[in-house]
Amino acid sequence: MKSALNHKIKIKVVINMKRDSIKSSNLNSIGYDLSSRTLEIEFNNGAIYLYFSVPQTIYNNLMRASSHGRYFNRNIKGKYKYKKIE
Repeated sequence: MKSALNHKIKIKVVINMKRDSIKSSNLNSIGYDLSSRTLEIEFNNGAIYLYFSVPQTIYNNLMRASSHGRYFNRNIKGKYKYKKIE
């Protein structure tokens, strides 16, 4: 049985999502589109990922976390469908 995270999904890529730069040892910038509930994260290695159906509260908590990377690892990674776009 495949997990829900492994299913192929159709996505509507949000073009030119505004991302805010953050200070983190792992994450470089974060953006969020409320209408599609899409979280966009650029990592320090240049990779950019979209995470789908992310509640606004998760985005808000990520932005005000004392450690963005720790919050990402505990509350986002492995919990939402995602797509690498770069």
